[in-house]
Amino acid sequence: MDSLSLNRISVLGIPVDILPEDRIEDLIASFEDGRNHQIVLLSLWDLMRARRNVEYRTMIAGASLVLPISISIVRGARFLKRQEPVRYMPFEFVVKVLGALERKGKSVYLLGSSHGRLQRAETNIKTTFPGLRVVGRYAGHYPRTMEPAIIEAVRKSTPSLLLVGQGVPGRERWIPRNLPRFGSGIYLWCSDLFEVFAKSSGKPSRELFKRGLEWMPYTVRRPWKIYRFFIFLWYEILLLVARIRGD
Repeated sequence: MDSLSLNRISVLGIPVDILPEDRIEDLIASFEDGRNHQIVLLSLWDLMRARRNVEYRTMIAGASLVLPISISIVRGARFLKRQEPVRYMPFEFVVKVLGALERKGKSVYLLGSSHGRLQRAETNIKTTFPGLRVVGRYAGHYPRTMEPAIIEAVRKSTPSLLLVGQGVPGRERWIPRNLPRFGSGIYLWCSDLFEVFAKSSGKPSRELFKRGLEWMPYTVRRPWKIYRFFIFLWYEILLLVARIRGD
């Protein structure tokens, strides 16, 4: 991630990068360096998971770009007197990346979701980005025995970007677990990306996202996730301790 000398800060020991919106296209261009680059869209829950899970923490530390998607991370950086990172709405960030790749005539491979949703997502991506080549797709929830063939298909298609969604084993950890098997390119996991592209799942409104309330519709659909409130409280306590210690 040193191509553009972006600043990488730490929030409770977890890395977060500072990427102004007007530098997205330059960053994507800098990733054409013959190496693999994973992009992580970091939520508060991901940050807290990384503190207790070694594999997850290693994945984030090794990523070329770690962008916050939770307002709590931005506020935490501010509270710890770090440089304040730019927060991104996941779907809008991916759209910006796809747009940057389209302008250079690059390619994308789609992996995850259900067959129907993935097909609709592919159709909408092709319509929105006609100059972007979709070099392959494969739905998630596949038999384990199919994974070697899927990995080989991705490797042979040499996409500029591999977009991974729901339905792959290990979720976002699928990428670092398999990264050594791939050639150069950009690798990004986003949970409901294909569902949004397929218009079978709505993205939160910009107003809700701006206010940090994008989790509300999600919690209404999955009320058992209310336990995350206690994770948020623990995060606030950890921030206070870090501030007192001067970490």
